[in-house]
Amino acid sequence: MILEKIIFNVLAFSLFIFIFFRMIQKNDSNYVAILCMQALGIAINFIEIIFKLELSLFLRIFIYVLSIIIPIFIIIMEYKKLNFSEMLYITLYKVATLLKRPKEAKNFLIKLVGKYPESYYGHKLLAETYEKEGGMRKAIDEYVQVIDINKQDYNSYYRISYLLNELDKKDEASQMLENLLRKKPDMIEATELLGDIYCEQERYKEATNIYNDALKYNPLSYELYYNLGMVYTMLNDFQNAKACYEKASEINTLLYNSYYNLAQISLIYNDLEEAEKYFLKSAENKEIEPDSYYCLAKIYMLKGDKENAIKYLNVAIDENPHIYKKAENEPLFFPIKSFINFPNLEEVEEKEVELTKKERKAKKHLEETTKLVGKLSRNEQEVKKDNKEIENEYWKEREE
Repeated sequence: MILEKIIFNVLAFSLFIFIFFRMIQKNDSNYVAILCMQALGIAINFIEIIFKLELSLFLRIFIYVLSIIIPIFIIIMEYKKLNFSEMLYITLYKVATLLKRPKEAKNFLIKLVGKYPESYYGHKLLAETYEKEGGMRKAIDEYVQVIDINKQDYNSYYRISYLLNELDKKDEASQMLENLLRKKPDMIEATELLGDIYCEQERYKEATNIYNDALKYNPLSYELYYNLGMVYTMLNDFQNAKACYEKASEINTLLYNSYYNLAQISLIYNDLEEAEKYFLKSAENKEIEPDSYYCLAKIYMLKGDKENAIKYLNVAIDENPHIYKKAENEPLFFPIKSFINFPNLEEVEEKEVELTKKERKAKKHLEETTKLVGKLSRNEQEVKKDNKEIENEYWKEREE
């Protein structure tokens, strides 16, 4: 028992002195809390000796934790290059975040990077905090600090590029992304963002290069095939676009926009059967269901199936009443114009399909190309037929 107390006192004092000099060396007042805990444990032990008390097991464990275990744990941390103060501030930051006290949480990080400018985690968490708050320029500054400390933090490179793009600094963003992809060519997020920038700048050939390079590292990425399909679409390379959309749909069968684009390409090549098949698939998505049904109505008019044309056109208008305006001016629908349901447009707001800029651009390009090649309209002589006569024929067929 006496031996144990001697060993405890020697070890506790040694650790106390070590932590004290560590505090002086780092000029860090956070160590004071550890010194106070150690002093409390040592004081309890002295009281036991002086007054010849017998401490309970709980108190004995308590003074060992305060005076020996915690200091040893801190020494091991610092031996492994982990900074005690840094971990303390980060812990306080996380606690404040859990308690939903964002200002206090941010202040802990500011104190940390003020005390330790080389704190990787401090700068990174502060960058993420500024980004969440919408302080994009401050976030960029912090991410730059992160990269200065750790050159291998490719995610921070990406975040800077993303924020530069959000600030409409496209050239700076694309330059950073190009450098990033030279270092880490398999980073799919960087490829997709750079592809978006290239497409926005109409640099489609460069976009095909980066998407094809990325596919070497991510051969099962339906996003890459889908994006590549849209780029080939804008280049009017419909054969390659079709192959990419098919591959994307094969990997992800729920990629309905890909089916819609495949249907439009089929129409460009006048393959009505294939177009019908793809439009029926794309119609399974509520977002593009009205446009799909509208195109199906056109296909059925070309096939001479007026009943299905009327049915699908009216369903399309029910889903999106503003399609009526397009249908009213479409020559192909003149023969069935009197059978189209007239919606109350004043009570319905026009719904926009939730597509990215790139998707919207590719969709519009395909629809305009389809019209341009004339695969969805009859020849001029057929369109100029007496519409009334066609309607009479239709009613006669119904009566028979």
